[in-house]
Amino acid sequence: MITELGHFALILAFLVACIQATVPLIGAHMRWPGWMAVAEPAANAQFLLTGFSFAALTHAFVTSDFSLRLVVLNSHSLKPMLYKISGVWGNHEGSMLLWVLILSLFGASAAWFGGALPPTLKARVLAVQSAIGVAFYAFILFTSNPFLRMAVPPFDGEDLNPLLQDPGLAFHPPFLYLGYVGLSMAFSFAVAALIEGRVDAAWGRWVRPWTLAAWIFLTIGIGLGSWWAYYELGWGGFWFWDPVENASFMPWLLAVALLHSSIVVEKRESLKSWTILLAIMAFGFSLIGTFIVRSGVITSVHAFANDPERGVFILAILAVFMGGALMLYAARASAMEAKGAFSMVSRESALVVNNLLLAVAAFVVFVGTIWPLVAELAFDRKLSVGAPFFNMAFTPFMVMLGLVLPVGAMLPWKRASLSRTFKVLMPAFVLALALACLAWAIQSGRSMLGPVGLFLGSWLIFGSAIDLWSRTGRSRQIGRLMRLPRADWGKSVAHAGLGITMLGISGLMAWEAEDIRVVQIGEPFEIAGYTLILDKVENVQGPNYFSTMATVRLSKDGKPISTLHPEKRNYPVAKMPTTEAAIDGGFLRDIYVVIGDPQDDGGWAVRSYFKPLANWIWGGAILMALGGSLSLSDRRYRVAAGARKTRAAGVPAE
Repeated sequence: MITELGHFALILAFLVACIQATVPLIGAHMRWPGWMAVAEPAANAQFLLTGFSFAALTHAFVTSDFSLRLVVLNSHSLKPMLYKISGVWGNHEGSMLLWVLILSLFGASAAWFGGALPPTLKARVLAVQSAIGVAFYAFILFTSNPFLRMAVPPFDGEDLNPLLQDPGLAFHPPFLYLGYVGLSMAFSFAVAALIEGRVDAAWGRWVRPWTLAAWIFLTIGIGLGSWWAYYELGWGGFWFWDPVENASFMPWLLAVALLHSSIVVEKRESLKSWTILLAIMAFGFSLIGTFIVRSGVITSVHAFANDPERGVFILAILAVFMGGALMLYAARASAMEAKGAFSMVSRESALVVNNLLLAVAAFVVFVGTIWPLVAELAFDRKLSVGAPFFNMAFTPFMVMLGLVLPVGAMLPWKRASLSRTFKVLMPAFVLALALACLAWAIQSGRSMLGPVGLFLGSWLIFGSAIDLWSRTGRSRQIGRLMRLPRADWGKSVAHAGLGITMLGISGLMAWEAEDIRVVQIGEPFEIAGYTLILDKVENVQGPNYFSTMATVRLSKDGKPISTLHPEKRNYPVAKMPTTEAAIDGGFLRDIYVVIGDPQDDGGWAVRSYFKPLANWIWGGAILMALGGSLSLSDRRYRVAAGARKTRAAGVPAE
C-alpha cells in the first residue's frame, strides 16, 4: 500500500510540476500577480510529494519488501541497515528519484529564501526550475519507474553491488547530486534573467549563493568519491580519470569559474554575457554527466545503466534545455552590455584569466572523455584515453592557475599596480621557492613534479595568509583580523585548501614507493624504512560476506606502530569479490597494504605502498568546502541581503 501511495505521489508531483512550469511563466509575462503567486505553493507541494515518494521507496528497502523489483535487484535481508538505506540510490531508478527530490528541494528553497526577489524574476526562476523537473519526472515515470512490482516475489534479494557497500560511497551520491542538481538553480536564474531581459549587479548577487552552495556539495561529493576509490578499490590511486569521475569534475571546474565571474558582475557589471553562458554550460555539463553515467555509450566501472533508450531520452532533455537556453542567449545579447571598464592590470582582468584557464581545462577533460566515442562513431576505431593524456594536457592549466591565483586575489578593482601587489606577496614567493629548492636538493634522480607541486601549494597557502593579513590595514591587529567579513575568510581558506590539495597530489605522485612480493607467514619485509611482518591469514565471516583476512604488524626501527588487517571479501549472493586495503594513516604519510592470492609455495601475494601526503588531498577538499561555507554564511552574499536594495526599483519593462 505504501509503495502504491509513493508511486501515486510521484505522478502527482509530475502534474504539479507541469502547472508550476506554465502558470507562473504566463503570469510573469502578463503581469498577473495571482498567477505568479502559484509558483511558491506549487514548489512546496512538489517537494513534499516527491519527498513522500522517496520515503515510500526507502521504506520498501528498509523492510526488505521483495515484492518490489528494485529491492530484489539491489538489496538482501542480511545486508546491514546502512547499506539497505544507501541501496535506495545505489541503482539507476532510485538514484533518479533522489535526483528529482533534490531538484524539487532547490526549487522549494528558492521559494523559501527568495522573498526579496522581484516577483516576475522569482516566478520565472521557479517556472524554469520546474520545467527541468517536468522532463525528469517524465524520464522516471516512462523509462525508469522505481515502483514496479514482481509478479512472483522471491524469498530474498540479489544484494547491492559489494563495491557500493561502504560508508564513503553511501554518502558520496547524495552530496554529488546536491552539487549536480544545485547547478540547475544557476541555470534557472540565467534563463529567467534572459527572459526578463535584465542582467545586472543584483542578479550577480542573487545567483552567487546558489552556485556556491552547489559547488560546496560538489566538492564534498568528489572528495568522498576520491577517498573511496583510494581505500576501497585496492589500487592505491585517488583519481583514475574515469569517464564518470570526469563527469563530476567538469561541472566543478565550470562552477568555480562561474563563482568568480559572478563577482565581476556584482562588483563591476562586467562579464555579463560570459557569466550567463557559464551558468548555462555548468548545468549543461551536469546533464552531460548524467548522460555518460546512464546511457552506456562510454564504459565505466561507475556506470549506473546500460540502456540506449534511456540514453536517447536524456540526450533529448540535454538538447531541449541547452539548445533552448543558447538560442535565448543569442537573442538577448543586447541586454548583456557591459558597463564597468577596467584596465589590463586589475582584479577584473585576473578573474578573466582565471575563467579562461578553468574553462579550457574543463574543455580538455571533455575532449579526453568523449574522444573514444567520437573515434568509434566517426572513424570506426576503438581508442582509450587514459591518465597520461589527462596529466599532460590538464596539468599546465592548473600550474598557471596556481601561479596567478594569489596575485589576482590581491589586485585592486578597476586599476592596479602589479609591482606593488607582488611586493606585498614577495615573502610568500620567497618562502615557497625556498621549500621547492629544499625538496629538489633532498630528492635524487626524481622528476620536477614534487618540487613544482610543493612550490605551487606553498605559494597558494602563504599567499592566502598574506592576503588575509593585509586586510587588517596598517594597524595589523589580531582583533581586526577576527572581525573581517566571513567572505574574506572563506576566500582565503578555500584558496589555501586548493594549495593543500596540490601539495598532496604532487607529493603522492612524486615520492610514492611500491612493493609487490610473495611473503611467507612470519617473514618480515620493508618499504620506505618501515618493516612489515605477515603474522597470519585466516578466514572470517561478516554479516553478508566471507573474508580472507591477514594480520600484518607494522614497525619502524624496532618500535611497533600498528597492526593492519587487509582483506579479500567474497559476497556469495552477489557472487563478487572485493579488496579491502588496510591503511595506517598519518599526517605526513600512509602505509597501505593489500593481501592477494595464496601461492603454491604457501606464501601470499602482498602489495604495500608508502604514500606521502595522501591525506592532504582530502584535507584540502575539506578546507575548500569549509571556505565555501564561510562565504555562504556571510550575510552580504545571502540572497535577500543584496536584493533588498532593488525592491524599490519596481518591475522592469519587457
